[in-house]
Amino acid sequence: MGMTVLAIDAGNSKTDVAVVAADGTVVGAARGGGFQPPRVGVEAAVDVLADAVARAFAEAGVDSVGHVSACLANADLPVEEKELAAALRGRGWSPSGSVDVRNDTFAVLRAGLLEDAEPRGVAVVCGAGVNCAGMLPDGRTARFPAIGRISGDWGGGGGLAEEALWYAARAEDGRGEPTALMRELPAHFGLPSMYALIEALHLGRVSEARRHECTPVLFATAAAGDPVARALVDRMADEVVAMSTVALRRLDLLTEEVPVLLGGGVLAARHPQLDDRIAVLLSARAPKAIPRVVSERPVLGAALLGLDSVGAAPEVHARVRAHYVG
Repeated sequence: MGMTVLAIDAGNSKTDVAVVAADGTVVGAARGGGFQPPRVGVEAAVDVLADAVARAFAEAGVDSVGHVSACLANADLPVEEKELAAALRGRGWSPSGSVDVRNDTFAVLRAGLLEDAEPRGVAVVCGAGVNCAGMLPDGRTARFPAIGRISGDWGGGGGLAEEALWYAARAEDGRGEPTALMRELPAHFGLPSMYALIEALHLGRVSEARRHECTPVLFATAAAGDPVARALVDRMADEVVAMSTVALRRLDLLTEEVPVLLGGGVLAARHPQLDDRIAVLLSARAPKAIPRVVSERPVLGAALLGLDSVGAAPEVHARVRAHYVG
């Protein structure tokens, strides 16, 4: 007999949840706010999930499920996964206590695999930050801490914004090489100079939340030919390929035809320079890897991982995938 699954995909900026019936029918769904336990604490962050879960349960006409499959941003270390799993169990969404928590990168990986494919491959997510995960059908995984510069990370949307501001500031005051970012970044915010933008950011007249707007300006400046901006985009591609090839090596997949799935806002935007360099570098370092930008919603991946965990039949997987892919 099948089991109902609550699927949760929680990113820094938004949360998607779905209630999947035993036959694979999506009977309830809702969207909520971002999941940020480092900023607000675990219980307050789970409260955000709870609001969306309550609405999905109401639509489904249930008050609990057999299994919870949660793919969560900021679940970067095993100890954090355990802490978050305990917090989710405490909400009683699965009376049996059947709860799996993974980093949200695994949702992108599972969602992007072809319908009849085994859970085998690597995913790189480049959103606010950057992360990578790989998985094999036997349950083995490859992953990175991905908690910032202290764990060796570089880039992501937030990191690229900071780099763009750094180079632009140094270009304006003479410490660094010239770059059009010096003009384009303040102009985006309606300001006359980098000094004015620095002041506005420091004093809060331009909110911290708006810093991410620097990233599309960076890509547009790179597309216009600016060498500094282009070098930053190239480095982002280098990081994506470095993470994916290391994950492939750890799982002994460098000699197999496997997908390298690319997700998150930066990669989903399909910037030609970034896409082209990733493809060229991957072909040199992992010739059998097949890169693909994931268009499927990550909550699908969370649902499929849940169905994997409860041993659902292939037709059940196919039904929930059809709901999201059409």
